[in-house]
Amino acid sequence: MNWLLLVIAGLFEVGFAACLGQARITEGGTRFWWLAGFMACLTVSMSLLYKAVQTLPVGTAYAVWTGIGAAGTAVVGMVFFKEPADAWRLFFLFTLIASIIGLKVVSS
Repeated sequence: MNWLLLVIAGLFEVGFAACLGQARITEGGTRFWWLAGFMACLTVSMSLLYKAVQTLPVGTAYAVWTGIGAAGTAVVGMVFFKEPADAWRLFFLFTLIASIIGLKVVSS
């Protein structure tokens, strides 16, 4: 169950990074709502991470959480913010995801 909470926490990390990206490119009142979304996602992400580390090793949980956030944010950047998706970037993104899966497998 705590692995599921950790994955959800990582997805909310992607959410807060995406909200920061949108806030960066908007102005006025719209920026406020993106920053409010950032704060909401940040709060949920940290709360779920805290809950997950009650039974999971902190080092492993943190590495998985940041890995999900990094990989997810990179994908969001490529899809929504038109960041480059060259072969090397995709290769290293794949190795990051493989490492996250490996940490889960060896930490069961």
